[in-house]
Amino acid sequence: MSENVTILNESTFDEVINGSAEPVVVDFWAEWCGPCKMVGPILEEIAEEQAGRVKITKLNVDENPSIAQRFQVMSIPTMLVFEGGEVTKTVVGAKAKAQLIEEFGL
Repeated sequence: MSENVTILNESTFDEVINGSAEPVVVDFWAEWCGPCKMVGPILEEIAEEQAGRVKITKLNVDENPSIAQRFQVMSIPTMLVFEGGEVTKTVVGAKAKAQLIEEFGL
């Protein structure tokens, strides 16, 4: 995993989301999810290329179900973009890198 991708859990989620000056993309994923495994490396590339413009994070829904429920994540991969602690965009499903960059507004 790239050093530019932050792993979130229930104890760090709010602090990271609310404490970031740049937009935060949270990738809701699970180990057993095939499409999640396809999106993971793409998000790592985006994290490296867009460092300082966006923070890429990952949250395992099996290990942190209460956060997935809090944001009504029903299918994975789901990526939520947070700005100022609020969800501004929702991207559901595996997408190509160019599509993700466009949907994230980068």
